[in-house]
Amino acid sequence: MTGTVSGCGLMDGVLVVNKEAGWTSHDVVAKIRHLLGGIKVGHAGTLDPAATGVLPVLIGKGTRIAEYLVEWDKEYRAALRLGETTDTQDATGTVLVRQATESLTPAAIHEAVGRFRGTIEQVPPMYSAVKVAGVPLYKSARAGKTVAREARTVRIHELDVLAIDGRDVTLRVVCSKGTYVRTLCADIGAALGVGGHLLTLERSRVGPLALDHALTVEEIATRQALGRLSGDVLSLDRVLQELPALVVDEQTADRVRHGVPVPASKVVRWESPAGAERTAGMPVRIRGIDGRLLAIGRHLQAPQGTFAIEKVLIGQE
Repeated sequence: MTGTVSGCGLMDGVLVVNKEAGWTSHDVVAKIRHLLGGIKVGHAGTLDPAATGVLPVLIGKGTRIAEYLVEWDKEYRAALRLGETTDTQDATGTVLVRQATESLTPAAIHEAVGRFRGTIEQVPPMYSAVKVAGVPLYKSARAGKTVAREARTVRIHELDVLAIDGRDVTLRVVCSKGTYVRTLCADIGAALGVGGHLLTLERSRVGPLALDHALTVEEIATRQALGRLSGDVLSLDRVLQELPALVVDEQTADRVRHGVPVPASKVVRWESPAGAERTAGMPVRIRGIDGRLLAIGRHLQAPQGTFAIEKVLIGQE
């Protein structure tokens, strides 16, 4: 199922972009907005300019589901350079300290990396968009100031050493939202006593959106010029396919379009993906009997409660 297209190419859905190095996330959004004739375009999950890989770009009504996409876990392939500490925690910064790494053994590296699996605390880097007292940290950093930051809890679901080549360690990281991989690299370097920074970063997955189905900006431009881009735009229903879905009849569907909550008694059937749980407080897809995605709701009370309407996705412009 793909996004919808009409007239001069209006689309509603998500494009999986393979962001190349040197582009900011804003650059990608601006370029695609221009290619599509100025329709509404956004993104879910910023990538630093030096990083590459999956950037979900939201088109038309796709911009309305950003809050659900940013909750997804993410997977990265990262190169950690040991023995060099930089002011930005990555290779774009200035090297502050260099230390010898010859005494490090593979066993010591594996042991140190293993300490960062699971729930950990991270202090946001100074060069980040996190705001303290209303001011983004990167602005304070550029002014030469260091601001006290509170640690944040993040979850490292999986962390594997893929290769060790001298002082460079290739890592596979699967983590929760809000995780700074460059801070993870710096912290591993500190744990080994030699310092370290993020050398390169590729995001290989955001939730169910994987790199092997992503397009570069150049490929998107070519497909748009050929009139074929609509086939690459994922529908909102497909992008949110891991959420449970409930089906309502035509009368209830009309009420949903106007934001009226759905009583459990009006649910015709559930069409949940295998293993999806239906619990109070969780978001759900609300679909009509014709299969169209009508809205995103939230289950207010399990198991026999009502479903509040959070986002109407059809029937309103």
